[in-house]
Amino acid sequence: MSRLKRARRILLLLAVLVVMAVVGVGILAIGVVRQSFPQTAGQLEIEGLTSSVSVQRDARGVPTITADNAKDLFRAQGFVSAQDRFFEMDLRRHITAGRLSELVGDAGIEKDKVIRAMGWRRVAEAELPKLAPETRQYLQAYADGVNAYIKTVESPEKMSLEYTVLARRNPNYRVEPWSPVDSLAWLKAMAWDLRGDYNDELARARLSRSNRSVKQIGLLYPQYPADRNAPILSDRDWQPASDSGPRDQAAGPAPSALTAATAVRSGGGRDAVDSTLAALAAVPVTLGRGDDIGSNSWVVSGSRTTTGKPLLANDPHLGLTIPGIWTQVNLQCRQVSAACPFRVSGYTFSGLPGVVIGHNDRIAWGMTNLGPDVTDFYLEQVTGETYLRDGESVPLTSREEVIKVAGGPDVRLTVRSTVHGPILSDVVRGIEEAGDRTVVRGAPQTNRYAVSLAWTALTPGTTADAIFALDKARDWTEFRKAAALFTVPAQNLVYADTAGHIGYQAPGQIPVRRSATPAAPPGFWPSPGWDSQWDWKGFVPFEDLPHSFDPAEGFIVTANQAVTSSSTPFLTSEWDYGFRAQRIRNLLAATPKVSPETMSRIQGDTTNTYAPGLVKRLLAVQVDDFTAQAQRLLKGWTGDQPNDKSRDSAAAAYYNAVWKHLLEFTFDELPPDIAPDGGSRWMVVMEQLLKDPKNDWWDDKTTPGLTEGSGEIVKRALVEARLDLARELGKVPATWRWGRLHQLDLKHQVMGGDGVPGAVQDLFNRGGIELGGGSSIVNANGWNASQPGYGVTTGPSMRMVVDLGNLDASRWVNATGQSGHAYDDHYSDQIDAWAANESFPWPFTATAVGEATEDELTLVPPASSSTS
Repeated sequence: MSRLKRARRILLLLAVLVVMAVVGVGILAIGVVRQSFPQTAGQLEIEGLTSSVSVQRDARGVPTITADNAKDLFRAQGFVSAQDRFFEMDLRRHITAGRLSELVGDAGIEKDKVIRAMGWRRVAEAELPKLAPETRQYLQAYADGVNAYIKTVESPEKMSLEYTVLARRNPNYRVEPWSPVDSLAWLKAMAWDLRGDYNDELARARLSRSNRSVKQIGLLYPQYPADRNAPILSDRDWQPASDSGPRDQAAGPAPSALTAATAVRSGGGRDAVDSTLAALAAVPVTLGRGDDIGSNSWVVSGSRTTTGKPLLANDPHLGLTIPGIWTQVNLQCRQVSAACPFRVSGYTFSGLPGVVIGHNDRIAWGMTNLGPDVTDFYLEQVTGETYLRDGESVPLTSREEVIKVAGGPDVRLTVRSTVHGPILSDVVRGIEEAGDRTVVRGAPQTNRYAVSLAWTALTPGTTADAIFALDKARDWTEFRKAAALFTVPAQNLVYADTAGHIGYQAPGQIPVRRSATPAAPPGFWPSPGWDSQWDWKGFVPFEDLPHSFDPAEGFIVTANQAVTSSSTPFLTSEWDYGFRAQRIRNLLAATPKVSPETMSRIQGDTTNTYAPGLVKRLLAVQVDDFTAQAQRLLKGWTGDQPNDKSRDSAAAAYYNAVWKHLLEFTFDELPPDIAPDGGSRWMVVMEQLLKDPKNDWWDDKTTPGLTEGSGEIVKRALVEARLDLARELGKVPATWRWGRLHQLDLKHQVMGGDGVPGAVQDLFNRGGIELGGGSSIVNANGWNASQPGYGVTTGPSMRMVVDLGNLDASRWVNATGQSGHAYDDHYSDQIDAWAANESFPWPFTATAVGEATEDELTLVPPASSSTS
């Protein structure tokens, strides 16, 4: 045999071995990935069941669970939730308990410290015994179902692929049994991300330390433009009770308030505020973060619809991750009775029983974030282990926390609290706290300032009761009774029923308090903790919260705008500025008879209603020929921001690049973490500043000796945007596309970020999804103008349109898919439809569910157990 032939044979053998190795690795990999996929057909014995339960799944894996009694219904929901998304459930309970480090190692330590300080799980533990008996039974039944799954599967690696990856760092991890408190603690994470004025309160405190006047800072927080963007309820829809809300909201000058303002500017005050901001930035994002966290929801009366019955639409705007925030489920009692009152379908969170948003056989409801100011920061004068309170030193409350860390030593944390709440400025110790001497009521005080947090969610509430009450409500009266139980997070609730009625209710615990700062709304600035007159004085009574039933206009639109034009009761001063809401109102008003298709089409609207006003100013600027090639795209552009190859898309790309640079150049002095994100507030701010071309905000402080006005800054933005897009999209403006800039990368919460090998990220992440729309647009695919690029950061986490004339004709779509298992058929199978604003049938009745069923699993009691 010649050397050449021998070499060829060796190479062939090596090639075969390589192919066999690749195939073997592939088979092994497929086996590892698939071992956690759920069983969706046949029969399974489930401990705790008293009778058989049917789990029918449609083409997208969405389950309809049918049972004879409520406990079996929620046991089965717990089991199925764990089948689909147990790792996500386990991750969430670790986050909410401040135990993330036990799962992911030292990357979770700072996050755990802050959540331990706030005590989310401690509050949930206190909440459980205060709930209604049936709520506790449902929570326990759900937990029993999850634990039946854990017992059936046995090892973490068979529960989800994530555990296999994490086993390299944490090989001894064991899954703990699920408990009702694990479900309740998730409500605290929801409340945290959906709280109201919080970042802005501390941001104003930081800005007050600069050489900017209070007036200049105030320009960044304009009043809500009620003359152009209507509130949710008009004056004829709702009037406040004469004795409603906090009295004497705007307090006059007070020595203690003036001292607080001085303290914020002092060394100790600065350090305390900075420490608090650093602590809060460490809290994991669960539902999302930023000004674009909100939602659209609206309801139209049957007198204005093609069906003759109400239509209801909802699309919550939250952070977009994979798996998505929501799961879909249909919960059915075989015979509805007092013992089994559920026939309800919609969206919920993995780990939480029941349905959060959706419909039953009589009513439908949607939610948008009300965003009331339910957090206040108090500047505390701390000396040693005491703090000042009405002229006396009182002891701090302290407790010790031990944080266990996978692969590392335990971390100990001392949590200190005042009467207002936990001291969050303690949590991050990297900033030196300076002692200061100030005068309070004539007496000099040697102290260290600290910042404590008062937050409604740190008091046990009844939101879990509200969820089940909503699920079984039959009419407006029962709906409002359920809403009264909805303590946190406070939401705008819209309502429709099969009898033809529509309504609105604002629920939640809204603090009653006075402003500690003259001429400012309550909670606008941190308050002096050493004076009890600035403490909360209770909560606004439920009957005094805005509500409306069958308004004359025939529709209700909620999109995070102001609820009413009244300042009583005081809810917040930090509304969304209403561009989305007004666009929806205008589209509805222009449609004599609204169809379900119209509702869906409105959800996908990509018109930027703010842009045309700014474009007039941009077109008036004289620029060089190279820039003018792009500037001409804006002529005739009406603000539409589609994802296609049209001239509108090219114009949208250029406009948003100009907008980004205009904000950057105007507000170059603001720290990066509070720089303009480009949302609705900044639109109103910029509109006002353009009326004042010599305002000090226009001046570029990096050019000493020059004092710029609006003209120079606007021209600079036009020029730089043209240069940027030439580099990013090419030199010919007509070929630009907004979708090429404006893309969504769906990332896994643990496996999708920094420090994770690219190959592992590729297993879990899905990216490069081109989208239209944008910030403060109905199709709210938001982006942050203060960060590099134009990537989508928030968006419609789901969409639904409920037809109260034919519930089976309702439509829905999730942002990703039903499954939490990478490479499962339903991990990402709804993304394309969601991105295109398409939706799927939403079967509800037994007939429709049967026709849509592709897999059916029967859960039965163990053969050895009694079925009585």
